[in-house]
Order: sequence, then C-alpha cells, then structure tokens
Amino acid sequence: MAKTPLRSCMTSVHPTSILSKDCEIGEGVVIGPWCVVSGRVKLADGVRLIGNVYLNGPLTIGARTVLYPFCAIGFMAQHLKVKQGDPTAGVVIGEDSTLREHCTVHAATHDTNPTTVGNRNLMMVNSHLGHDSRTGNDVVLVNNSALGGHGSVGDNATLGGGALLHQFTRVGRMAFVGGGTRAVADIPPFCSAVERSRLSGINLIGLRRAGLPRDQITAVREAFRKVFREPMTRPEMIETLNKLGAKCPLVAEMAEFVGTCANRPISVGYDRDDREDAMV
Repeated sequence: MAKTPLRSCMTSVHPTSILSKDCEIGEGVVIGPWCVVSGRVKLADGVRLIGNVYLNGPLTIGARTVLYPFCAIGFMAQHLKVKQGDPTAGVVIGEDSTLREHCTVHAATHDTNPTTVGNRNLMMVNSHLGHDSRTGNDVVLVNNSALGGHGSVGDNATLGGGALLHQFTRVGRMAFVGGGTRAVADIPPFCSAVERSRLSGINLIGLRRAGLPRDQITAVREAFRKVFREPMTRPEMIETLNKLGAKCPLVAEMAEFVGTCANRPISVGYDRDDREDAMV
C-alpha cells in the first residue's frame, strides 16, 4: 500500500486496500477492505468506501459520501473516440451522496467539464452515469436506471427502476421518469414520463412533498394541459408557456427549459394523435 499521508487518526485504511501516491484523503475517511484508488483522487472529510470499491482519477468525492461494494468510478468513457491515456476532466461527486452496489460513473471525454453527480444523490444498485453526464442535487436513480453520454437530470428529479435516458437527453427539475421508461426526448420540469417519452401528467406527488403552494401547482397543471396535450409546434409551446409563466415562476421555468437549445426533442402527452410521434 502506498504511504499516502493521513490527516487524522480518525482516518482508517484497511491494509488490503491499495492507494495511489497521488490521492488526497481528508479527515475521518474510512476505506474498507480490497479498495483500489488510482491516480489523482481526492476524498473529502468523512467519505466512506465500504469495500471492494474501485476509483480512478481525476476524481473528487465530496464530504460524507458513501460508496458501497463494487462501485467503479472515474474509468474511461465507453466511446470509440476515447483512447486510454486521453486527457479528461474526470468525475466530480458532491457531498452526502450514496452510491450503492455496482454503480458506475464514467469520466468525461474531454478535459474541460467533468461528469458530475450533485449533492445528496441516491444512486441505487447498478445505476449508471455515462460520460459527460450530470445530475443536480437530491436526485434519485433507482436500480438499473442509466444516463447515456451527455445526459442531464435536474434537482429533485427521480428515475424509476430500469429507466433509460438516451444520450443528450435532459430531465427537468422535479420530474419523475417511471420505471422502464425509454426517454429519447427531453422531459420538462415537474412532469411525469412513462413508456417511450410519453408525458402522463405532472409530478403531483413530488410537487406536494416539496411543499409548493397550491396555486403554483394548479398553474403547472394548467400549463401541462394547454401545452403538452395539444398539437403545437415548439415555438407555439414556448409562446404559450411564456404567457402562462408571467404569473407563475414554475411555468416560467418550464418555458425556459423548452426554449433552451438542445439536442433532443420535447416529450408530449397522451392526448396527442397516436399517429404523431410523441415528441416535438
């Protein structure tokens, strides 16, 4: 084991673990048996590697984050253009997050912006973040859910078990993606998605749990009904949402999301003609 300086007697490294000479370990870090930490890895105060965890730098893990057995974090992207040894910004994981067994987070394909996991995320068993993807704060990824490369998930959003995001797909703040959903189009904030990028309604339970005012929830519901369940072009959607958003910041946020230049179309709701594609 490399003789990496430890900052506190509270820090514990199991003798079977292997640490790179380039890693930095904060106070109160616990590294269990059979962990391998390679390259420039920074573990902030209170990080815990339960055992059989594999970390590859450049990688930063925020305070009090816990990684369960067989997590593999920071390894090269699954992309044909990426070769071993190419420069990368690596991975950054925030504070107070939990990564359960067999989670994988892959390094960025370039040396500017890292693949990023926010604060207080829960990545359940076998969930995956592809290269250059990003999650906000308080995100939940249920078992076997996955983000393709360059995907993004906003604050307080949830991906159900086995939910899959196509590369470059965005999920807005406080959205809910149902188990088994194939998200090949952007999911707007506060909406629920099922099947193949079909919006089934708003994330009413999530909005209520967040303590949002009833009048704002009602405004979001009205915006969903008028915009995502009616045949509209994308410019028409943006115009309508901007009008409705003049009196409700949540609807204004939906307008901003839909109006942002993106690589994927926008998902729509069930009332659309089945002959149409479920996106615009």
